[in-house]
This record gives sequence, structure tokens and C-alpha cells, in this order.
Amino acid sequence: MRLKNKVAVITGGNSGIGFGIAKEFVAEGAIGTIVGRNEDTLKSSLAALDNKFIGIKCDVTQLDELTAMFAETEQKFGKIDVLIVNAGGAIGAGTAGNMADVTEEDFDKIINLNLKSVFFTVQKALPHLKDGASVVMVGSLTAHKPLDGLTTYGGAKAAIVNYARSFSKDLAHRKIRINVLSPGTIDTPVFEKLGIAEDLAMELKQHVGSANLMQRIGLPSEMGKVAVFLGSDDSSFVIGQEIVADGGVYHF
Repeated sequence: MRLKNKVAVITGGNSGIGFGIAKEFVAEGAIGTIVGRNEDTLKSSLAALDNKFIGIKCDVTQLDELTAMFAETEQKFGKIDVLIVNAGGAIGAGTAGNMADVTEEDFDKIINLNLKSVFFTVQKALPHLKDGASVVMVGSLTAHKPLDGLTTYGGAKAAIVNYARSFSKDLAHRKIRINVLSPGTIDTPVFEKLGIAEDLAMELKQHVGSANLMQRIGLPSEMGKVAVFLGSDDSSFVIGQEIVADGGVYHF
């Protein structure tokens, strides 16, 4: 129970990697808030979290909604011990195709969701974080390994790695630790969003997984275990760092 009675906020905690993190946090004794834009998935996710978390509908690109969400969380649970900045997205306008085809509107959408929101999620959390809190920002393998069609997204995730160092320095007087968890390809609902048949999705997962040393894609629960390490006192001397959990793609 490495997170027993620790108050956590997990953005994008209603699906995919965020939900995998939330389940591992519950298993380690945490309580708190999962944040998402979809009320239906928020409700279904909460049912699987043993009522240890509440769900708050919040668009992380809207600063007033972030402010309200953190205030509601503190009112319910008290100051926050762990913040998981996970909300984002690699599939959508501005991510497909050559960089030459990306419009300004596409660019702004991806940067707002994957970079601007990260900056202001951490900033708006500051009045509600305990001194000595842990912040884990979810990055991506694409910060280091360029992938076709993900130029803007990869650039945003690369900037997050720098944020971890800069934020840690800015907040050192409060002993707040900022670190990054950068997943490789993980088995999440993103494959369903591709709009392909289930058997083709399975083949795609196997094909993508064959590109790493583990010969498979990762699981949300595996990302959750890394997040538990970074969020708990087990990583008390780890600050401004990045863990790339990609099954062995980036370094080989």
C-alpha cells in the first residue's frame, strides 16, 4: 500500500493509460479524482475503482475548468499528494500526414491538448498541492523516436521532458518532484478510434509490438506500476527525470 490514503488527481483517468494508472493507484491505497471529458466513461470507470475516486468532467484545455476541478478536489479530500498529468491525444486533426500538410488550426489543436494543457494543469494545481508532492507528466516515445504523422505531437511530448527539469527547479523550494513517464505503444482504445475491423486491429498490434525487444505492445497496468513508483516515496530522490517504458524500442 505505497499510496495509502494519498490524494491523487489523474487527468484522462477515465480510459486507456490514465485508467490503468487509476486502477494501480487504488490497489496501492490512493483516493482522489479522475478527470475526463466523457461523462459515460467517467461513470463506468468509477464503478471499477471501488468508489475510492470521484469523477469530475473537465476539459484540460480550459483553464477555468482546471481551476474549478482542483478546488473541488481539495474541498473533498484536502491537499493533493500526487498529480498525474495524462490527458492528451495522438489521434486527431494535425497528426496524420507530412508536416507540410499541417495547418495552423491543426497545430494549435495538438499543442493546446498536449503541451499548453500540461503547463497549466501543473500551474493551476500549485495552490492545491502539498509541499513534497509528486507530479508525473505522461510523455511519449515519440519525444525521442520520430513516427510518421506525429511530428506536432512528438514535438509537444519532447517539450514535456524539458518541462520536468524546468518545473522541478522552479518548485524545488517546495520539494515538489516533477518526473515524466513516456510510454511506447500501449493497448488502449486508441486502436478502436482508427475505425478498422477487430481482426485488423489485432494484426496491427502484433505488427507494432514486433518492433521492440519485448515483442508485444504494453499494457495500461504496466504504465500504472511505473506511475506508482514515481508517485510514491519509492522515488523520493528522483526529480526532473524521464522513464521511457517502451518495451525496448528507443535505445535499440
